[in-house]
Amino acid sequence: MSAATKKSAGAAEHFDVLIVGAGISGVGAAYHLKHQTPGTTFVALEAQDSFGGTWITHKYPGIRSDSDLHTFGYRFKPWVGPPIASAAEILRYMDEVIEENGLNPHIRYGHTITNAAWSSADNLWTITATRKSDGATKVFTTGFLWMCQGYYRHGQGYTPNWPGMSDFKGRIVHPQTWPDDLDYKGKRMIVIGSGATAATLIPAVANETSHVTMLQRSPTYFIPGRNAIEIAEQLRALDVDEEWVHEITRRQILKTQDDFTRRSKEEPEAVKAELLAGVKMFLGENYDIEKHFTPKYRPWRQRIAFIPDGDLFQGIASGKASVVTDEIERFTEKGILLKSGQELEADIIVTATGFDLSPQGDIGFTVDGKVVEMKDTITYRGMMFTGLPNLVWVFGYFRASWTLRVDIVADFVCRLLKHMKKIGTKRVEVAIPEKLKDMELLSWIDPEDFNPGYIMRGIHLLPRRGALREWQHTQDYWHEKDELPNIDLDGEEFIYGKAKVEA
Repeated sequence: MSAATKKSAGAAEHFDVLIVGAGISGVGAAYHLKHQTPGTTFVALEAQDSFGGTWITHKYPGIRSDSDLHTFGYRFKPWVGPPIASAAEILRYMDEVIEENGLNPHIRYGHTITNAAWSSADNLWTITATRKSDGATKVFTTGFLWMCQGYYRHGQGYTPNWPGMSDFKGRIVHPQTWPDDLDYKGKRMIVIGSGATAATLIPAVANETSHVTMLQRSPTYFIPGRNAIEIAEQLRALDVDEEWVHEITRRQILKTQDDFTRRSKEEPEAVKAELLAGVKMFLGENYDIEKHFTPKYRPWRQRIAFIPDGDLFQGIASGKASVVTDEIERFTEKGILLKSGQELEADIIVTATGFDLSPQGDIGFTVDGKVVEMKDTITYRGMMFTGLPNLVWVFGYFRASWTLRVDIVADFVCRLLKHMKKIGTKRVEVAIPEKLKDMELLSWIDPEDFNPGYIMRGIHLLPRRGALREWQHTQDYWHEKDELPNIDLDGEEFIYGKAKVEA
C-alpha cells in the first residue's frame, strides 16, 4: 500500500465490494453478492436512516409506484400484492428481502460518502464517509465500488425560481421534502406539474382540500386502468404456486410492454388514440382532452405513469380537482398569475417539478490523485465508464421497471468478479478499442427518443455515449436481458491489470 493511501486509510475497514446506497438497487446488489459470490465481503453504505431510497425520501400523500410491482419487484421474490403499490407496501417487501437473506449486518445506515479515491498502486478505492450519529469521519477501502445511489439528489428536489415567489403568503413545498406539519384540510392547493408525482398526489388530497388544481405547462400521457393483472388473478384462482404466478405474470407484462414500446415508435398515432380514449372514458366527450391531456410529443418520449382505477380522472370528473394548462407569469400574494392573465388563488403551492440530477451522488472522485467527473467519461452499456476502474453504476430503465436492470447488472458484476478472481487480476476498466477511436460521441441519451425535463436539465452532468450499441445505455431491457449475460469478459474493451508488488 502506498504511503498516501496508508495515511488516508488510518483505521480503515476493508471490504471486497462496497455498495453505495440501500435503496431498491443497493438491496438487490447485496442479495446477489451474497448468493452468487459466497465468501465475498461487502458493505452497503446508506446516507439515510433506513433502507428504501426513493420510498423513504418521498413522504407526500399517496406516494406509490408508477409501474407494476410484478416487474419492479425483484425476480427472486414474488410480488403478491396489487401491481401498483404504496411506498409502505414496497418498504415491507424490501424489509422481507433484507430479513429473509440476512442482509442487515451488511448495511450501515447514516453514512454519507463524500469522497472516493482510486489508487492504481494498490488497486483499491478509499472511501471517506461522515457518520450521522456522531459526525465522525469513517474510512473504508474496497476492491470494487458498486454505485447504487440512483441519479438524483435526495436532499432536495428541483424547483424553478419563478418571479415573486417570496411574495406568496401561503406555503410552498416540494413533494420530495414534504413537511410533517403541513395541514391541507379545507385548503386551496395548486400542484405545479403533470408527471407521476402530481398524478399520485392530487387524488390522495382531493377529498380533504377545498379544491386542488393541477397546473401544467403542457399535457402528459397517462395509462388509466384497473389496479390488477388479469393473468395473475386467473392463475391464483387455479391455486398455481406463487413462484409460477410471479414468473408467468412478469413475462406477460414484459411482452405487453415490449409491444407497446415498439408500437409507440412504429404507429404513434394509433397508440396516442388508445391512450386518449382511456382518458375520455373517465372524463367524457365534453371535457377538453385536446387542451389538457393531448401532448405534443409522441408516446414514450417521456415516462408514462399508470393511473390505478383512473383515480386522477375520477377526482377531476367529481369537481374536487381541476386542470389548468398555462404558463406561470409570476407568483402573487394570493397565488399564481398566469400568462393568460388568470390568477389562481391558493393557500398551498406544491412544486411537483422534478428531480435535481446528481449522477455521482455528490461524491468527489479521484483516480491517482486526479479529479474525474462522470460527465467527462464515456459509458460502456450504461454501467461502466472510461477512466473509472473497478466501478459499476446501476442506472435502471425509463420504459420498463428500474429493478429489471438491478437484477441483470448484478448478474454481470458477479460474473465479472468471479472472472477477475479466476484470471488473478485486481483491476478492470473499460477503454474504447483503437479501431473505434474515431467513433462519434453523443449525449447520454438521444433527446429525440426520450426527453424528460429532469434529464434534459442535467444531461451535461451525465457521461457521454458512443454511436455503437455497446457504448450506450440503450434503455432496451428486451435485448439487454440476452446481451448482458453474453458479454465477452475477455473482449478488447476490458483492460485488466494486476497489483504491483512492493519492494
